[in-house]
Amino acid sequence: MTDTYLEKIPYGQSIDCEDILENFEFLDDWEERYRFIIDLGKQLPGMPEKYHTDINKIVGCQSQVWVIYDTFENQYRFGMDSDSLIVRGLICIVLSALNYKTKDQITCFDMEDFFAKLDLSNHLSMQRGNGLLAMVKRIKHIAA
Repeated sequence: MTDTYLEKIPYGQSIDCEDILENFEFLDDWEERYRFIIDLGKQLPGMPEKYHTDINKIVGCQSQVWVIYDTFENQYRFGMDSDSLIVRGLICIVLSALNYKTKDQITCFDMEDFFAKLDLSNHLSMQRGNGLLAMVKRIKHIAA
């Protein structure tokens, strides 16, 4: 895919999972963290509508979520979108860890540990948590 949309996504490039962790540690409470997650979602470049198709839709998410990808220099580049701002923010968190990575880096990355460090599982509804895991599962499936 030669779409420049994927090149516009900073998560996994200039913004990585360590940056997300540092920002979370700086914030005092979960109200501030939720605002931070929503702000991340606002900054995620919008996916062109032509990719909002059933084949790109992730099953298992409460909100609509789409994923596209290509490979570039042995790395996977992902683009994701959702119809929910908080989910768009969660997408940014996932992409910060898995975007612009090799197959081995993606399949070996411990997302459960990353989410535990962020304490996400204790602050998301069960449906949102399941959707988050569905996103990760789809990305790891693509890379495998």
